[in-house]
Amino acid sequence: MATENEHNSAGRFFENVGRSAVHGIEEVGNGGVMVLESLYWTIFGYRLKQPVRMNAVIEQMMEIGITAIPIIAMLGGAISVTLAIQGIHTLRIFGAESHVTAGLAFVVVREFAPMITGILVAGRSGSALAARIGTMKINQEIDALKVMGINPIRYLVAPPLIAMVIMVPCLTIMSAGVGLFLAGVYINVELGISLSAYLDQVIDILKVDDVAQGLSKSCIYAVEIAVIGVVNGAGVRGGAEGVGKATTRSVVQAISAIIVTAMIVVIMSTV
Repeated sequence: MATENEHNSAGRFFENVGRSAVHGIEEVGNGGVMVLESLYWTIFGYRLKQPVRMNAVIEQMMEIGITAIPIIAMLGGAISVTLAIQGIHTLRIFGAESHVTAGLAFVVVREFAPMITGILVAGRSGSALAARIGTMKINQEIDALKVMGINPIRYLVAPPLIAMVIMVPCLTIMSAGVGLFLAGVYINVELGISLSAYLDQVIDILKVDDVAQGLSKSCIYAVEIAVIGVVNGAGVRGGAEGVGKATTRSVVQAISAIIVTAMIVVIMSTV
């Protein structure tokens, strides 16, 4: 009897694992299809007389980018100053605190500015996107769009995806600039290095590839945030409670995807 129960428990466990794996693969596939359809409507929409709404793209750009400037600037600056403090403290052990600019410039431009920007956008805009589409799904507004002959991907997915791809790199540049400036102010106070000398060091250290890597990461993060938000919103079940769960799940998945992507890019760039 005990053996039979153990077999049943093991069977249910593997069944749940299999269902979760299939569901995950299905979500990845849906996300890929959404990206391809969004590109299709963005490129060929005007020819088909169903263009992506520029008003909606601009509204999303305002919501994703302009309203997020204060929080991203504040946190980008705070993290950069923290990195400068820790870097000076660590390098002082070896008497090399004057070289803190090198590590700081690389870390901020290549890693922390894109990552922090992506995480903040995922928390603000990714969750809002999932909640909005989830609410529309529950209210059957998406089905109504299909009945009216309006493609939901063109109407709901393409505008935030385009806005994300445009604004997240712009926010990343802003975050890196504010962070490096505030870190330079702290270095000036702590080590007596003038801001002009600090700026010259940053320009000498950073290459085009470093900036390009940071911006390319931010573009990848933007796509991940938009797709994960839409997929979770479109898969809502169970009313208002389902919307809350989908919103939470989209934030967790987007942040996890950003961190894993950053790790993979670092590994590939060092191989």
